[in-house]
Amino acid sequence: MSPAISIKGVSKKFRLQHERYMSLKERLINIGKKSYDDLWALKDVSFDIEEGTTYGLMGHNGSGKSTLLKLVGGILQPSAGEIITKGRIAALLELGAGMQQDLTGRENIFLNGAILGLSQKELTKRFDEIVDFSELDKFIDTQVRFYSSGMYVRLGFAIAVNVDPDILLVDEVLAVGDELFQRKCMERVKQFQREGRTIVVVSHSADQVRAITSSAAVLNQGELIFNGQTADAIRTFREKLYSGSGEIAPQDDGGKEQIDTEVITISDKNRIAQNQDPQLNTKYKAIEIVDASFSNPDDTGSNNIHTGGPLQAHINWKTNVEEIEDINFSIEVYDSNTNLVFEAFTRETNPGVIKGSGSTLFLWDEIPLADGKYIANFGITSLDGGTVYDWQEQSQSFEVTNNFKTLGTLHLPCHIEIVPD
Repeated sequence: MSPAISIKGVSKKFRLQHERYMSLKERLINIGKKSYDDLWALKDVSFDIEEGTTYGLMGHNGSGKSTLLKLVGGILQPSAGEIITKGRIAALLELGAGMQQDLTGRENIFLNGAILGLSQKELTKRFDEIVDFSELDKFIDTQVRFYSSGMYVRLGFAIAVNVDPDILLVDEVLAVGDELFQRKCMERVKQFQREGRTIVVVSHSADQVRAITSSAAVLNQGELIFNGQTADAIRTFREKLYSGSGEIAPQDDGGKEQIDTEVITISDKNRIAQNQDPQLNTKYKAIEIVDASFSNPDDTGSNNIHTGGPLQAHINWKTNVEEIEDINFSIEVYDSNTNLVFEAFTRETNPGVIKGSGSTLFLWDEIPLADGKYIANFGITSLDGGTVYDWQEQSQSFEVTNNFKTLGTLHLPCHIEIVPD
């Protein structure tokens, strides 16, 4: 099967203007003086997106995600490389993108539909469906300049998903609008998935990317640093990009092979010594997770948990610096549909200065979860969450057996009284 989108060695350069000379005199005075800098928003990016997949693009602001999506959508042209797409593309790239302020909602439907390749006859046939989805029938003949941000999203998304696209590009708009409309959008995305359409989603929300994508790429300062399974992409995003270290510094070993050492910038005392064995080829962390696990305290060695029974989790860790402080150990537990069920952390009980190695134990006396398998993330971060020292994405799981007759996600004991008149 050929890919729906093939990105081959794509780079994109923007020119950042520092000064704009308005007169001939200014230009003559400053002749030969460079008044701009070149910014490479993307640098030699290459990967394929297979047909029928939902693909995520992740990265911090300025990483090149939205630029890449605009290149795929044909809104921008690459400075180098090429992008090959297969089928009709519909793009919802940013709030209000493509909307003409002086036109009404009705006129914008026909304008944007025509840009996406639909004839007036096709748009007339689909007009009512677009308006119904947007829920803007009362405002469809109002100029969009008077629309709220939520109304912009409603109309833009309604147009994009009702022009029968083979490829849908979505940039950060699934988190905009009221909760009911967000659910409506997500349901349409799931419908597209069932129909085998290709969807590319840009989002800062790891939970959203985890919930709807099967593969993802991570960009950092215009460079592709990961492309693969979503769980591994989220792990890379958190470990590499949320890390307070930020930089990878080569060390000089006197002519021997150099290795990359992750520079910890928490404080000078927490920096790692620069005399490690080059043969290890390891990136060092100030503190790291040695292993993590769940267990049933009533059944040693088992991770089969009973509804209403106890659960415990261990994070075994070691430090690679003399000492470290302001640490937060955290656990996030998800159900089989990737919904966050609960979390636990030590942020409110600051463990203070720690060093060497040790374990952090989490204990729940009664777990109200019903039957199912639950997957967890384990992490070590700074107290404010700004630095991620180590992160294990969906690394451990446990199963819950419900011996009660209740249905649903939770079993909550309830005291019931029947009082006759």
